[in-house]
Amino acid sequence: MNIKPLADRVLVKPAQAEEKTASGIIIPDSAKEKPLKGEVLAVGKGTKDEEMVLKAGDQILYGKYSGTEIEIDGEKYLIMRQSDVLATF
Repeated sequence: MNIKPLADRVLVKPAQAEEKTASGIIIPDSAKEKPLKGEVLAVGKGTKDEEMVLKAGDQILYGKYSGTEIEIDGEKYLIMRQSDVLATF
């Protein structure tokens, strides 16, 4: 995969959704919540008004409806603006 985000966008690999609850109950696909964290895989160069502060490898938290979902080789990724990222950890 050779995707290079432009401007202030980042490419994110979302974390896996939980398969079981703490008590061992298996969660069906239809009831799984969309993960709100992931890993930054690639970043753009930023804009003249906003420098890029994220870097590849950062673990991030993002909003529930942030980004555009894309699928490459059967894997799901998100492309979002740096401003959609809420925090790093």
